[in-house]
Amino acid sequence: MKHVSILIPRGHTSLVNIEGTHQILSEVNSLRVERGNTPLFKIQLVGLSKETDQPSGLFTVKPDILVKDVAKTDLIFIPALHGDQKKAAELNSEFIPWIIKQYNGGAEIASFCIGSFFLGATGLLDGKQCTTHWRFVNEFRNMFPLANVVDDKIMTESNGIYTSGGAYSYLNLIIYLIEKYAGRDIAILISKAFMIDIDRVSQSPFIIFQGQKGHDDEPVKKAQEFIEQNYQEKITVDQLATMHALSRRNLERRFKRATANTVTEYIQRVKIEAAKKYFETKRENINEVMYSVGYADTKAFRTTFKKITGLSPIQYRNKYNRELAYSN
Repeated sequence: MKHVSILIPRGHTSLVNIEGTHQILSEVNSLRVERGNTPLFKIQLVGLSKETDQPSGLFTVKPDILVKDVAKTDLIFIPALHGDQKKAAELNSEFIPWIIKQYNGGAEIASFCIGSFFLGATGLLDGKQCTTHWRFVNEFRNMFPLANVVDDKIMTESNGIYTSGGAYSYLNLIIYLIEKYAGRDIAILISKAFMIDIDRVSQSPFIIFQGQKGHDDEPVKKAQEFIEQNYQEKITVDQLATMHALSRRNLERRFKRATANTVTEYIQRVKIEAAKKYFETKRENINEVMYSVGYADTKAFRTTFKKITGLSPIQYRNKYNRELAYSN
């Protein structure tokens, strides 16, 4: 039987992550018992104190056991911790040496959504691919430059460490782990019982590109603003470099460092974000939208759109255009 530790952090944390994980893994045990097998998981809520109050005052979680009393565990779940991530890590610093010790002793670790920030504070994500909520990818990169964070994946796995993307994508990671430990048939039953899309692997369709301006490089900010205000036009790197009295090489280097995108990637993402808004609110056909955002090559537009969103333009429009959805 695998010992599962669901952490109960101090401060504002995701009760949905905690209860959802407990409920779904308990259902796995029930299904196995119904089939004449033994339960697979011993599930415990692991805390730092006998009661953990949520800041709202509405909820109190009572852990099954304190972390100091868990000598050995097999799988650790870290829920999302909300608010200032540095303060959240300080508030829960007592967990960190225990997590590291358990991992070095063979335990696996799964973080949900922005729980990856707390996992990052342990140092265990250094050199590993990971993900987090797409809204906080740039903040994560700044805090943990040694981690390889990706914003398009719903989940990652690297040397026994798992991370999930934004919000309810934690359900997809749980299903993935259930398939690993309990088999595909149980994973399918659980996915059907809880109505979870079992094979969803990308959070790209949900990403809203808002630019990356959390830096102090003014020429780069001005270049970003120019791109965002003139995305319908053909914009070149040389043009931007000349406008801001920089060499092409210098602009590209500074732009990449400040935004984590090349200039070309940034232009593409701004154009595609504009195209997404057209598809969500208007009835223009693909070519009309393509021309509206400054593309002249249909193949290039479709390829770039799918690369960024994970969906073709038609799939995206059919999925998110409210008027079309209600007319079907």
